[in-house]
Amino acid sequence: MLLIVALASTLPAQSLTARIDGDQLRISAPRLHFLIGEALERLHNGATVNYDFELTLRSEKAGTPIAVVKQRFAISYDLWEEKFAVTKLEPSPRSVSHVSAASAEAWCIDGLAVSAAGLAAAQPFWIRLDFRANAPSAGENEADNSSFTLSSLIDIFSRRNRGEHVNGFEEAGPLRLDRLKKR
Repeated sequence: MLLIVALASTLPAQSLTARIDGDQLRISAPRLHFLIGEALERLHNGATVNYDFELTLRSEKAGTPIAVVKQRFAISYDLWEEKFAVTKLEPSPRSVSHVSAASAEAWCIDGLAVSAAGLAAAQPFWIRLDFRANAPSAGENEADNSSFTLSSLIDIFSRRNRGEHVNGFEEAGPLRLDRLKKR
């Protein structure tokens, strides 16, 4: 018995959870962090970073999607207040500001919902959340060649390779509607 408890505590818990809100399936992922790496560095340097999210519902882990929802967010960082602002770009724009990194991440994910109308209560299903930070635009990567100064040349030659991309996914399943918490 003790061995089973010890073994169960070493298994990774799913960081993506689902709940029912009317006929919508909503998710939360409190251990998922995407404001990291090069994207966070760009934010701290005053750039706005766009993130794309895709929430997919499947009846089999690798099966054909039953429903897919895509949303895009623009995230910025206030250097003076050291707080984030998030704007949901599409569909139905809205925004929040003066929030911590964890709150900004949670706000993006909490807004994602997919219709569960086609699922039977006892039918197993899988959900998957894909995310990625969009690469900087060409204007962010290229120096303005109209005025070469010593400081602009230093900036050009000291610029590191922008090969790091922030992207990933989380998935959970098999889940069933009759076992999910209702809101």
